[in-house]
Amino acid sequence: MTGLRCMLMRGGTSKGAYFLATDLPDDPADRDDLLLRVMGTPDPRQIDGIGGAHPLTSKVAVVSPSADREADVDYLFLQLGVEEPTVSDRQNCGNLLAGVGPFAVERGLVAPGDPETSVRIRMVNSGSVATATFATPSGVVEYAGDTAISGVPGTAAPTVVDFAGTEGSTCGALLPTGRVRDVIDGIEVTCVDNGMPVVVAEASALGLTGYESPDELAADDVLRDRIRSLRLQAGRLMGLGDVSDSSVPKTTLVAPPRDGGAICTRTFIPVRVHASIGVLGAVTVATALLMDGAVGHDLAKLPMPGSPMSVEHPTGRLDVLVELDDAAPRPTVRRSSVVRTARKLFDGTVFPCPGGTHGAPA
Repeated sequence: MTGLRCMLMRGGTSKGAYFLATDLPDDPADRDDLLLRVMGTPDPRQIDGIGGAHPLTSKVAVVSPSADREADVDYLFLQLGVEEPTVSDRQNCGNLLAGVGPFAVERGLVAPGDPETSVRIRMVNSGSVATATFATPSGVVEYAGDTAISGVPGTAAPTVVDFAGTEGSTCGALLPTGRVRDVIDGIEVTCVDNGMPVVVAEASALGLTGYESPDELAADDVLRDRIRSLRLQAGRLMGLGDVSDSSVPKTTLVAPPRDGGAICTRTFIPVRVHASIGVLGAVTVATALLMDGAVGHDLAKLPMPGSPMSVEHPTGRLDVLVELDDAAPRPTVRRSSVVRTARKLFDGTVFPCPGGTHGAPA
């Protein structure tokens, strides 16, 4: 049986397999088939692969040296299905992004500094660039630290991620519909893209408090159908076309904060309830909240300008910093940043299922 090099890492509140591009097939179809067999997809348990039976743990980062003068490495994010044999490159993942810099140093793509290293990362999915800064005392990546993030037990070393060029990175505009509010199925929404296409709606507009647990939301079949309809129509309005087989746009329901944050959120990817909220999803939601007239703006307890915004989610809070210039004819993003953590879980050889396409028996 032939294996291939793989590093499993927790990045933020996600977990994924990190590969050098040179260790994977050049042909995208062959690469995707191999990765499906690595993850054990399609199977709701992913029992014959290294996937964790959830979208948050069925992720892949493909890293390579960058030809872009503004970047050190390229990072291609791939979201693999769990029960369905799908591989999508239509979105970024700001959580796995937190592990790309350390992985690049571990694999020798970037020379480490002392006491810290900054790696410029081109996110291939969107073309935007993020700079990740993390501890490398004596030139060795340090994963231990005292930074805690919601949704992850314990603490780890911080990675500070600054984003550039995320505005409209997928849809081509911060407000893809050209409006700060739209109405879909009788529900007022704000469609926004600051690194992640998101449809923001008030939870109360769907008959919810916004404080329901993920299990409660997941058990609501009517809600699932309404979210599906909402995102399918929003996808067309946002210029994404038919998104029935895509994980974007995400849908985030907002409610007034109740745990000291700026806003309370419940996010669906695409119709499955997220246990927390994605990094770029949180950045995008925070961006929407800063806009006069946007859905959620009047519900939020906004921080002072230049201060982080704390976005509440089912397992805690995620602090993001967004600076918005709304004095121009249309809002523009000055800066977005977030603090994440990452940890190397194992580094070695993974053996994909040797069966036929998508892991089915030959």
